[in-house]
Amino acid sequence: MCVCIAEGREMRKDCRRVSKMKGRISKIGSYAISSSIRDQQQHQQPCITCTTFNILAPIYKRLNHEDPSCRESDYRAYWLARNRSILDSLIYERSSIICLQEFWVGNEELVNLYEKRLGDAGYVNFKLGRTNNRGDGLLTAVRKDHFKVLNYREFLFNDFGDRVAQLLHVEIAAPFSQCRTNDIRQEILIVNTHLLFPHDSSLCIVRLHQVYKILQYVESYQKENNLNPMPIILCGDWNGSKRGHVYKFLRSQGFVSSYDTAHQYADADAQKWVSHRNHRGNICGVDFIWLLNPNRYRKLLKTSWSEAVFAMFKYLLRRASLTENDAFAFLKADNHGDYINYSGFCEALRQLNLIGHCNGLSVEESKELWDQADKDGNGVVDLTEFQQRIWNSSGSEQREEISHEARGIQEQTIGFSIKNAVLFPPEVEKGTWPEDYSLSDHARLTVVFSPIRMPCSQSLS
Repeated sequence: MCVCIAEGREMRKDCRRVSKMKGRISKIGSYAISSSIRDQQQHQQPCITCTTFNILAPIYKRLNHEDPSCRESDYRAYWLARNRSILDSLIYERSSIICLQEFWVGNEELVNLYEKRLGDAGYVNFKLGRTNNRGDGLLTAVRKDHFKVLNYREFLFNDFGDRVAQLLHVEIAAPFSQCRTNDIRQEILIVNTHLLFPHDSSLCIVRLHQVYKILQYVESYQKENNLNPMPIILCGDWNGSKRGHVYKFLRSQGFVSSYDTAHQYADADAQKWVSHRNHRGNICGVDFIWLLNPNRYRKLLKTSWSEAVFAMFKYLLRRASLTENDAFAFLKADNHGDYINYSGFCEALRQLNLIGHCNGLSVEESKELWDQADKDGNGVVDLTEFQQRIWNSSGSEQREEISHEARGIQEQTIGFSIKNAVLFPPEVEKGTWPEDYSLSDHARLTVVFSPIRMPCSQSLS
């Protein structure tokens, strides 16, 4: 108990220190605000800002790492001071969109605190708890003077980890009315989520599955409501880095990482920034604001999904130190012919932990993958098909925009250019984690978007 109290005193000092740093936060982390003000003063296109932040639920915050049962949630003064500081920084920054993860929905006092302060600051709020009463969840808030909320949907994965997602369909409102035209409505789809932490390799497929389900849900919502192409913004804690399969899968669907785009970072620049120090003490970049513009090339979702799973399949084979020939022999199993049959394919999936457990691929998904691999449909996969579909598959690589004139697309819509993106605290932008940062174990990411006219594209096979 004494250790917890001592730790709590230090955390309370940190919260006071954060309060004193308010000016520093505004100077370093609020390019979004100064940019918006400057543009409006110059009568240019105003900016929309978006912030994503995993605020570390008090039920998970450990005050004593030697005693995992000692949590911040047991000490009201500590979690209250920290969350007031979080709210101070959010309200001071005044982003157009705020997406929070690990929001402590199970505590009525904290929920009321956020709803009251964000409501008084001009936001409309939507909260969603994780299933099975896990205690935390999501909160998405949008400024009422920037958006009209057209629809709100909740998505429950009902899978391992009890994860959820929120979908907001909004229309840009004043002070952006000068950008409106009679023929184009400026609408956006906003998604907030928090993917599963991959505690072991068998859960990697779960995270990929979760993103696939989100995109399926968004696609279904667009079709059900007969929506025209519009920007899609995906926010959250993705619990995976730029090297991961989720990152590549989203890229194949035309999404871009706003922070990397703003700073012109390539995939090789993965170590240049971090956004999280996890419970193992490792620092990594896992918090993203993804943007899909209406002019982006998009593969069919099922095609991207199959390629992403095959890419994971190949990664696991190579991690087992198998060469191309070894991998083909592994999939052939005891088959005497120079080909792979369905039973051998499924046995390989099972040995690689992709099936055979409640979180793995379903029988239907395994069969769909097999049908993709069996290109000629003769019931077996020969060496050429193995090379083309599995070993040398292009995977989920990003495709560039296609000439709209060449494809005969004339429709105009509204998209976004990425003006800038800022992480706070600023040290994380250089790949380090400051010891005196106490707001959360995640950094806050804010992105500045500017609405622009553009031709719209469609999904392609």
